Amino acid sequence: MAGPSGVGKGTVVKALLERVPGLVLSTSVTTRAPRPSERDGVEYQFVSDERFDELVREGALLEWADAPSGSRHRSGTPKGPVEAARAAGRDVVLEIDVQGAGQVRERVPEAILVFLAPPSIDELARRLRSRGTEDDAGLARRLTRATWELEQEGWFDHVVVNDDVERAAERITAIIESSRDSD
Repeated sequence: MAGPSGVGKGTVVKALLERVPGLVLSTSVTTRAPRPSERDGVEYQFVSDERFDELVREGALLEWADAPSGSRHRSGTPKGPVEAARAAGRDVVLEIDVQGAGQVRERVPEAILVFLAPPSIDELARRLRSRGTEDDAGLARRLTRATWELEQEGWFDHVVVNDDVERAAERITAIIESSRDSD
């Protein structure tokens, strides 16, 4: 699942994990510092820039990208846990950005890509502002990036508007169940 920052990917993923038996959430690695509520190995694996460079060189990341917000941190999805879960017959959800989704499309063509869209750019701006994590310049950068990301939704397999978390989770649950039925 990909979409602009602030669209509610994390909230929808939590709802999915409660709804879909056997669904596994991939834990991303990031070079940014943890936020106060985050725990290493739970929300993210927090690594140094040097360790991230090693993971890239080793080909250990399924996808990775520089942070779109203009900061200098990077995030990515470790390939090993995703491959292990898939080999065990489990579905894996990745909470990633649009750039990462493009890499997943190239490396795992059978992946089902869901674009989570905001009801409007104004609502996305409101959500980002309400986080209180961005100054005006950071907010402007995120909204510029979001505009580009919204233009990319056409190459995703499904587009789900997050106008209501439960409704969005219900739609994505149906997508997952439908893909399971077609296997």
